[in-house]
Amino acid sequence: MAKRFTIILAAGKGTRMKSQYSKVLHQVCGQAMVEHVLTQVQALQPNKIITVIAPQSQQVRDLLGDRTQYVEQAEQLGTAHAVLQTEAALSSQTGTTLIMSGDTPLFTAATLEKLLAYHESQHAQATILTAHAPNPFGYGRIIRNAAGQVVKIVEQKDASAQEQAVQEINTGVYCFDNQKLFHYLHQVQNNNAQNEYYLPDVIGLMQQQHDQVSAYQMDNFEESLGVNDRSALAQATKIMQKRINQQHLQNGVTLIDPENTMIDVNVEIGADTVIEPGVALKAGTKIGQNCYISQGSRLVGAVLEDNVQVTSSTIEQSIMRAGSDIGPNSHLRPQADIGPAVHIGNFCEVKNATIGARTKIGHLSYVGDATVGSDVNIGCGVVFVNYDGQRKWHTDIGDQAFVGSNANIIAPVKISDHSFIAAGSTVTDDVPQHAMAIGRARQTNKNDYWSKLPLADDPHWR
Repeated sequence: MAKRFTIILAAGKGTRMKSQYSKVLHQVCGQAMVEHVLTQVQALQPNKIITVIAPQSQQVRDLLGDRTQYVEQAEQLGTAHAVLQTEAALSSQTGTTLIMSGDTPLFTAATLEKLLAYHESQHAQATILTAHAPNPFGYGRIIRNAAGQVVKIVEQKDASAQEQAVQEINTGVYCFDNQKLFHYLHQVQNNNAQNEYYLPDVIGLMQQQHDQVSAYQMDNFEESLGVNDRSALAQATKIMQKRINQQHLQNGVTLIDPENTMIDVNVEIGADTVIEPGVALKAGTKIGQNCYISQGSRLVGAVLEDNVQVTSSTIEQSIMRAGSDIGPNSHLRPQADIGPAVHIGNFCEVKNATIGARTKIGHLSYVGDATVGSDVNIGCGVVFVNYDGQRKWHTDIGDQAFVGSNANIIAPVKISDHSFIAAGSTVTDDVPQHAMAIGRARQTNKNDYWSKLPLADDPHWR
């Protein structure tokens, strides 16, 4: 089998995005556009992948790492000029080179494999990936002769009325015989309004020399969407979201309203899990079987084991063990480990804490930097006071302890198994096993208090 190479063009400034970031770094469903492209290309297992970037694109290097080689395009002088920057790495190679843009996140490996297979079966020197566009306005048209052979690619502004009626469009993805590609790249001229060197001109040069140019029409026009502005980014996100959600539906997940459920790429969801509308599941999230995620929940890099229920809550880089539940309106900050069958009620926050099995944190409590045992009761309004203004301190609570409402636990402190913290206490010292800690001022009743006030006889003041 002939060698295969891929060039990803990712050096464009993307001025229409009106952004400080490189266009290809803008995300579609939790992943940068250029990473979507690279992921699909890698699935083809080419012999070499080269990404063309701008000199200031360190962020692209940082994101993609060693999954690809890089060359820099110091000046943005057009797509042919960008491809020419790979000459030192590729021009001596024989085989097929696939060229595509880093701002086309919807292409699939299956479509690209079909293009490559068609190109190789036709023994063509170049093959253009085309699509049937319901509304082809703005796209370059593929003009074929009566025998179905490609005659030319004509841009919208240069097309006649008859040519503008053609609905087969150029997607901007090409396969080339690698040796022919670099031979013709040096002949491309920049005699155009932008003074740039355009890759489609290679096709014209090949046709002038009677090299075989073919075209493969893909099945799904939506895959060809290129993102040049925020409107197209939103459109690409919508298409990708529909694709992702459909896959989860096919895998046995119930999405009550798929059009209003946001799930990033690489999110894992087990069968028989139910997800209400208005839920956002961000990259890195893994959800087990038979879970229930209610409206308004947001999970970021969260791990949920089986039979977990999340009610209108936020979970970030934390884990909820089997049978636990949370919410409504609670928040797990990073490094929270919620044990099996734990109940976390409404308006609670847990951060960098391990909560043992069957413990209950009912409502309005903050648990930070702590290890809490099993079968513990944390009352309403309990605060783990973990920060002294300079550093964070840790609290340990043993099994079957009881922490009464409105208690303040001043870390570092250890509360032993089977101990009891009286409601309203401020705890600053360790509590031994089976002891009860009371840390509050003694109540004093002032008799006849109201009668001694100067406005005591005014019913409105009372």
